[in-house]
Parts: sequence; C-alpha cells; structure tokens
Amino acid sequence: MIIADVTFYPIGQGIAVGETIKEAISKLRETGLKCYPNSMATVIEGKTLDEVFNGISKVEAFIVSKGFQRVETIVKVDHRLDLENTVERKLKAIGEA
Repeated sequence: MIIADVTFYPIGQGIAVGETIKEAISKLRETGLKCYPNSMATVIEGKTLDEVFNGISKVEAFIVSKGFQRVETIVKVDHRLDLENTVERKLKAIGEA
C-alpha cells in the first residue's frame, strides 16, 4: 500500500480556494483512493504508485479546468514493503486511532 501526502496550490484566482479544494478532494475520492483531508494537505492511500499519481493527475486537470492558470502540487510518498502500510496502522502506532 502506498501512502501519499499531497497539497494542491491553485494560483491565479484570488486568495480563497477552499471551494476548489473541496471539489478536488471529491474528484480524488471518485478515483477510488482513500482520502484523509486535513488542514494543510490530503493524505491518500493507494495500491500502486501509478494509481496514486493517476489520481493526482486527474485532480490537477480538474483544477486547471476551473480556470486556474497555475497549480503547484507537493507530493510526499511513503512506499513501504515490509508490512501493510495504511493510515490506520500509522495512527495506531502513535496512539491516535
């Protein structure tokens, strides 16, 4: 399982982009990826890197379709092979689940 932390910064249509990000998270969920939005980013789980990056690509295309001329995207990936890597497992490990 791949866990990725992704942050999208739509640029070019004012300061407030909350509604666009809300819609973007919905589009990300439509891909079948598990999504865990938080105040600064969205954590996603996927089976493969391709699945994760395809989801991110679809969201970028969606943001562009909303008229934004620039999108900065930051992605951090945790690809662990020695055990089942899930958000739930990680939260349990630190006593937060």
